[in-house]
Amino acid sequence: MNGCVHYAIEACATGLHARLDGVAAWNWSADLAPFLEKLSADFRGWDGERVWQTIDRDLTVRAVFRSGGHVGLTWTLRPWRMSVGSWEASVTTWLEAGEQMSALAADVRHFLGQEAGHGG
Repeated sequence: MNGCVHYAIEACATGLHARLDGVAAWNWSADLAPFLEKLSADFRGWDGERVWQTIDRDLTVRAVFRSGGHVGLTWTLRPWRMSVGSWEASVTTWLEAGEQMSALAADVRHFLGQEAGHGG
């Protein structure tokens, strides 16, 4: 697979509906699936925050590790094509650091159409 993958991201909750079309994941950049796989491999934890973002910074994922073996992933949508300060939406999900993180990484890799062990 060459070039990039374009996809839409949607966040919905009571009183919230944010959709961002045209998010681009370039294959030559640090992909989301390997980022999530690294988090699942570090199931014993880490200090501080780990961050992944698209080149255009319209999607950012921030990961923190908490006691009890849980990872908080904050997914932030911020359309770069719009004027500065137009809108931003964040959703935080909490997952078990080992099995649930591994499953998420596999699902993301499948969604992006990447083979296991290959960035693109």
